[in-house]
Amino acid sequence: MPSLSTVPAFVAASLVLLVIPGPAVMFIVARSGAQGRRAGLISVAGVHTASMVHVLAAVVGLSAILMASSVGFSVVKVAGGAYLVYIGVKALRSARVPGDGLEPAMRPSGRLFTEGFVVNLFNPKVALFFLAFLPQFVERNRGAIWSQTLALGMIYIALGMVSDGTYAIVGARVGGWLRGRSGALRASRYAEGGLLIGLGVLALALPHRVEQRSLRAHRIRS
Repeated sequence: MPSLSTVPAFVAASLVLLVIPGPAVMFIVARSGAQGRRAGLISVAGVHTASMVHVLAAVVGLSAILMASSVGFSVVKVAGGAYLVYIGVKALRSARVPGDGLEPAMRPSGRLFTEGFVVNLFNPKVALFFLAFLPQFVERNRGAIWSQTLALGMIYIALGMVSDGTYAIVGARVGGWLRGRSGALRASRYAEGGLLIGLGVLALALPHRVEQRSLRAHRIRS
């Protein structure tokens, strides 16, 4: 298990990374802002179920294999970016359909969960976090590497649930305020779609050389 002196430093560093909005946070805010708190919290659950997959992949070493492979990284990057663009286009199309009132149409819970899961599963920056950042807090003299990685990964997920849950609640409040204004519902749907498409394009444009430099740095530390 990680040492007690290591955990506070890991928590502080993780919180710094978590509170800075990234693709997962912006996805959650877009969903909660357009469809309410419940949609945002379900999206949070999907996002961090995928985080568990990343943790398990780090435990067995799959993250290192993925980040070392240009083909593997490209597949993940393209799949994740394309999926964000796809659901963004769907959001824009729904914004063009006139509604009966100001309340947003709630997507089924299963679809919200799945979308959050897929968005974070194909987020290469999450794999990079567990490959290049988390190992800095693993101590070889503290026992099995896999158990320390798992423990730190679970701490990260717990922090992420709290951080992203807060973003979902705040996004829902802002979205609720906007929906109380005339014409704001359609505008929020267009904003949701545009945000998701923008995130997809950003993910597709993510330069592979950044990840390769981080991988080389990780190898040097190891």
